[in-house]
Amino acid sequence: MTAMAKFAAAAPVAIAPLVALAPEWERAEALALLAYDARQGRPPEDAALARLNELQSSVAAARASGAWATLGGAGLPDHALDVLACVLAAEASPRVAWAYQTLHGQSGEPYPTLHLIQELLSLSASEIQEIFAAIDEDGPLRSRRLIRAPDPGPFAVIRPAPGLVARVTGRDGATAPPPGSVPVRLRANWDDLVLPPSRLAMLREYLGYLTQAETLVEKWGARPPGGPVALFCGPSGTGKTFAASVIAGELGWPLFRVDLGRLVSKYIGETEKNLNALFDAAHDAPMVLQFDEADSLFAKRGEVKEARDRYANMEVSHLLARVESHRGPCILTTNLREQIDPAFARRFQAVVDFPKPDFAARAELWRRSLPPKAPLADNVDLALIAETAPLSGGHIRNAAFHAAVLAAERGGPITLGDIALAVWRELSKEGRTVSPSEIGALAAYLGKIGR
Repeated sequence: MTAMAKFAAAAPVAIAPLVALAPEWERAEALALLAYDARQGRPPEDAALARLNELQSSVAAARASGAWATLGGAGLPDHALDVLACVLAAEASPRVAWAYQTLHGQSGEPYPTLHLIQELLSLSASEIQEIFAAIDEDGPLRSRRLIRAPDPGPFAVIRPAPGLVARVTGRDGATAPPPGSVPVRLRANWDDLVLPPSRLAMLREYLGYLTQAETLVEKWGARPPGGPVALFCGPSGTGKTFAASVIAGELGWPLFRVDLGRLVSKYIGETEKNLNALFDAAHDAPMVLQFDEADSLFAKRGEVKEARDRYANMEVSHLLARVESHRGPCILTTNLREQIDPAFARRFQAVVDFPKPDFAARAELWRRSLPPKAPLADNVDLALIAETAPLSGGHIRNAAFHAAVLAAERGGPITLGDIALAVWRELSKEGRTVSPSEIGALAAYLGKIGR
């Protein structure tokens, strides 16, 4: 018995909870063991071949019974399922990952490449072309978000989609932030958005690019666009990040804010390298990327006056190309829409302007932002507050919480004095001298501490 076979005999059975697919993982392991022996110049043992034949029959029976349906593989041709099985086996059974690492040699990669899959399955030239088509950007495995393969070359590593790994292994499916990003842990739903009906309709239309992708691509034969990409414009605190969180929540995906400070580099070529690392990790992954202050990186390309200008324009062009080819939602937010490069216009599937809230919206925001169980003094008039304090939604939420803190420390209900002081503090954050006239009738309740 070979060393690889001895290790396999001593290793535990696959840990995947989907018992019906266990023959798929065992078959991938058997193929890896045979490939290893072949590289060592050893002919296959009769027992190993007999076991492989048994597994082939079990695999065929499982596929005929629809075992792949729970993982999104229903209707896939056998060659696509072969690829998916080889890729997922590395997660479902750790000993398969160990076998792949051994076969890859120095790279130690635990997932297969196209080259390795061709070796495992003994594919002919025509069969390998079918595999290429299956993992192509428009192929069934990537359009269904089952695998991740940013580079289509024969030595490209094919990885499973993170969400699929969680279902196969039963482990926590939390997605790691791609390089240069941080998670946004804001939980919001449609009821949290106080926007004009037309803006809510545009957000739902943008979401449709994602929720209806299977119908459009698989059933209607549409060519999938890049992204989809959305531009959210508007002053600070008008709900842009809230809306991005709603989109991510509707999809059940995490939202990651891209930290441009970690991507943009003064060294030539480093910005492109950082952007490639970000998009390679996020490509075809179940996540939403949000670029805050997008105008700083997606700005208009300027006139070339010196070498640095040329490289800055190259960075923007490179970013345009990566966004266009990226498979996954990107949301750009900006306070300065006019600074965005016009070349981006055709790449946006949605452009949503977030206006400052009007009187009715401000009153509704105050109603939602004050803690629902907090006691309110009899003189608290939300209409008065909304009329005299023209704040945006984010500022209103901050001020409402600040007023609640003041009331809790005092041990009494929230009063107009608490709200007046909270609004004053919020306006003072802008680093300028605030006049009592800016808060209108609330100034009478401000008191000496707020001046």
